[in-house]
Amino acid sequence: MPALAPTSYSILQKALHWTMALLILFNLIFSDAMEEATEAYERGEVPSPEDLSSANIHAYVGIAVLCLGLIRLVVRLTRGAPDAPPEEPPVLRLAAKIAHWSFYALFILLPLSGIGKYYFGNDTAGFVHAGPLKLLMWVLIVVHIAAVLVHQFYWKTPIAQRMTKG
Repeated sequence: MPALAPTSYSILQKALHWTMALLILFNLIFSDAMEEATEAYERGEVPSPEDLSSANIHAYVGIAVLCLGLIRLVVRLTRGAPDAPPEEPPVLRLAAKIAHWSFYALFILLPLSGIGKYYFGNDTAGFVHAGPLKLLMWVLIVVHIAAVLVHQFYWKTPIAQRMTKG
């Protein structure tokens, strides 16, 4: 990590953030066909062509998230990230660090567990993927958005600009 923290995220970091946000939300919202295809296989049936196509799209988007997440992790480790604003209480700085590194873990664990279920039939991976990891991703997204709103409107720190401007 660089000696001095940058004051904003790089263009690459911003592009990765927003691209991944869209891909992750897509997969979280449109996961029904994957569940339908998986259930059909478990019943010994062939999924409908529509469900199979949608399940494959879900899998490919997940693989893209994994690849982009690994790139994002390397960029984060080599370039760093802006420091938290001084107005942020220390306990919330720690919570933010935990949340951000939890996102990085999920960028890797969610796709890998999905791959484990979809391509290798591992039921434990499927349970972890569709259960606790998916729930944790939703919780982190809600907390992340809430934290940005608190910074913007309560503490009046323009933290969102570091990921949106320039």
